[in-house]
Amino acid sequence: MIIKKFLGKTEEDAIALAKKELGNNVVVLNVKKNVKKKGLFGAFKPKLVEVTVALEEESETLERTRREAERKQAAAPAKTESPEKKDAQKADKASENIEKRLDTLQTLLETQIKNKKSSAVSEKTPENAEEKKEEVPEEKDPKTSPEDEEQTRFLNLLHTTMLENEVDEKYAEQIMEEIEKIRKPNMPMDYLLANIYQKMILKFGKADGISPSENQPKVVIFMGPTGVGKTTTIAKVASSYSVEEKKKIALLTADTYRIAAAEQLRTYANILEVPFRVVYTSEDMKNAIADFKDYDYIFVDTAGHSHQNVDQVDNMKELLDAAKEVADTEIFLVLSATTKYRDLLKIADTYKSITDYRLIFTKLDETSCVGNLLNIKLFTDAAISYVTYGQNVPDDIEAFNAQKTVKQLLGGKH
Repeated sequence: MIIKKFLGKTEEDAIALAKKELGNNVVVLNVKKNVKKKGLFGAFKPKLVEVTVALEEESETLERTRREAERKQAAAPAKTESPEKKDAQKADKASENIEKRLDTLQTLLETQIKNKKSSAVSEKTPENAEEKKEEVPEEKDPKTSPEDEEQTRFLNLLHTTMLENEVDEKYAEQIMEEIEKIRKPNMPMDYLLANIYQKMILKFGKADGISPSENQPKVVIFMGPTGVGKTTTIAKVASSYSVEEKKKIALLTADTYRIAAAEQLRTYANILEVPFRVVYTSEDMKNAIADFKDYDYIFVDTAGHSHQNVDQVDNMKELLDAAKEVADTEIFLVLSATTKYRDLLKIADTYKSITDYRLIFTKLDETSCVGNLLNIKLFTDAAISYVTYGQNVPDDIEAFNAQKTVKQLLGGKH
């Protein structure tokens, strides 16, 4: 990624210079007004606007373009539904609201049910046709109506869809068991869908962001295994608080194992024009917090390590305990949505043994299955606060949206 600063009489002039030199694909990272031009006579010249821009390398640009095209293609059908959105807002019935939220998921599921029924009929051979006719009276409950059978197929398909999205079977079964308790004969499928949708949203719970501290500063620590994107995630969050919310922030890193990680965060600190420091020990952590006591937020990057390395886990605990002793602290465990479920369980357990945390999931753009978000939420009982879906700073991050995730888990578009 190329990062460069340009000066102009206005913000528009500076951006125009950036685009002239680097092209139209530049991304504005920061705007600084009333900048004096350097040099002997700079003090006598009008103040300028300084714009910091970034340009992705060619490979990054191609990948970014591909993801943007996929997102636009996925979002295109939703535009044609704007009249229905207006109708849904006016409607009082819960079923209509749920159907709208799930982008007519019920219709999709009913179509799949019909397709499966048609496929089953076409696969029936003359040799076994008569045999199946004889089996039907034995298997069919005479008290079961066609509507109830359709209802059962509907629930089975929802269950299958969750499993295909990699929801742990035990959690999928729990959801189905809860629905069975309220299920009644001839109950409308939209009512069942609404209940499943609502129950899954409740299981995710509320997605709290970073809360300010009554006694400054708030120390926010990001921990997790290697390769999940902790440093980039910190840069995204820090940019939001510094540029958009105008908060006074500082960046620290305890990742002394990878020089590149420290330099990457130092680069972001320079762009945002905020202080940066490397901390090596728990005492360094306390001193840094004391030095930045007048700041709103201190964001701390930590070394990624294997959850099986006992010494590194102990060092992490010492660092966290030191921060907790002297400041109001929030801790986030950063996990990749592409990590295997079995490994996620071990990672979550290891970090749970040293501290409580909230969750951030990264790399949602690299997977089509988000079942692990529900799995780890239920396994740890830790709130999911943010999700990321790309490398672009300060974009490609958002507060966790339970409604959107549940819609995807049930087979809707995302």
